[in-house]
Amino acid sequence: MLQATTIVLPLGGCLLTASTPEPGLDIPAAYDGASKIPAVAEAALPPLDWWRGFRSRELTEIVEAARASNLDIAVAIARIVQADAQARVTGAALLPSANLNASATRSRSSQTLGGTGVSAGPSERDNLQATLNASYEIDFWGKNRALLRAAEETAVASRFDREVVGLSTVVAAANAYFQVLAAQDRLRVANENIAAATRVLKLIKDRLAAGTASQLEVAQQESLLATQRTAIPLLQQTLKQNRTALAILVARSPERMRVRGGSLRGIAYPRVTPGLPSELLAQRPDIREAEANLAAANANVANARAQFLPSVTLTAEGGYASAVLKTLFRPESMMYSLAAGLTQPIFEGGRLTGNLDLQKGRQDELLNAYRKSVISAFGDVENALEAVKQTALRERLQAAVVKASREAFNISEERLRGGTIDLITVLQTQQTLFQAEDLLVQARLAHVQAIVSLYQALGGGWLPKPLEAADAR
Repeated sequence: MLQATTIVLPLGGCLLTASTPEPGLDIPAAYDGASKIPAVAEAALPPLDWWRGFRSRELTEIVEAARASNLDIAVAIARIVQADAQARVTGAALLPSANLNASATRSRSSQTLGGTGVSAGPSERDNLQATLNASYEIDFWGKNRALLRAAEETAVASRFDREVVGLSTVVAAANAYFQVLAAQDRLRVANENIAAATRVLKLIKDRLAAGTASQLEVAQQESLLATQRTAIPLLQQTLKQNRTALAILVARSPERMRVRGGSLRGIAYPRVTPGLPSELLAQRPDIREAEANLAAANANVANARAQFLPSVTLTAEGGYASAVLKTLFRPESMMYSLAAGLTQPIFEGGRLTGNLDLQKGRQDELLNAYRKSVISAFGDVENALEAVKQTALRERLQAAVVKASREAFNISEERLRGGTIDLITVLQTQQTLFQAEDLLVQARLAHVQAIVSLYQALGGGWLPKPLEAADAR
């Protein structure tokens, strides 16, 4: 037995000294999209309740209701409970197990087994036992500790998964609410455009009655008016769909969901700074989840290596046994046994080697998944920063287009009343204004959604940094 142990020990040293793979991350010093943000803007790092920055009470109510009632979050919380329980189950292998056994038996043997056919008298026997059994596997090679570490890291990953689900829920609620506001704004714009087109149609019909316009010009204006009216059903459908989406996010039936809405013009645009790329590793919950999953995989590889090594088990049993109850717990009825066992795997048909390769492959998979999550996070922030900048510029430019288009339409309508303008020009100014106003609403929506995407790319809200104590003087 000692020789077998000495043969295995060098193998164990070789198996257990494998190093944990390095992620090999290339972390940039700063974001390209944030190169012009001054250092003092660090005060604009995302707060924990970042959705309040849009200054909408109804949005805050919806987000908080989603955080409290969303069913996807409830599912993620249930997974945390399961992971914690599994960690406790796995950790039980590090502790001794003990069982208390008590039994009482009465037996009688046959009286005619002697072959003489003569009864030998009664031979009834009683047997009473009360014993305590205990066993413990000595974790020399850290096999059980590695399993516990893997279960604990999985439990940590489940917590970050809950944060991922929570952040996705808040983002979905904010985007759906902004879609509601945008649909309401577009409906208002469409109705205003219908009213304007109706006024122009009346003017053209008046000119037709006076003999200064043709039926063709009336038909063209009627076509434009009908086109504006066809936009209403689609916008109503969009409004309804996003209200239903909000109801699902807060775990309510659509019939019980009430959304007042309003206008995107009442939404504030919070300023957000991204911080440093290195800080993103600690803020993005999906990165932290991937990191925890990788740590669990590393522990599983250590466990797979330790399975090649011998396991040592200690067992003990002690208690009392007697044929009579009144003498059961006397000193002379005491019994015990102690045993130690060593088990060394010799031939497992490739099971241990296959398990090690399996865990190594899983480790490599999660290592690359972790690398991808980090690189994707940097890309998400860069894209979100660029989107915020470009959508803000687009909104400003589109607002200028609307201002110029409205002025041109007003002038053309006044000249139409005076009969000093070509009706083709009136049609063109109407179409330009109507499209410009609708595109402005869409530009506002894209802007606020870009800001929400930036919050999501940064991992939601950030804990405030601790204040550094002033130097004593």
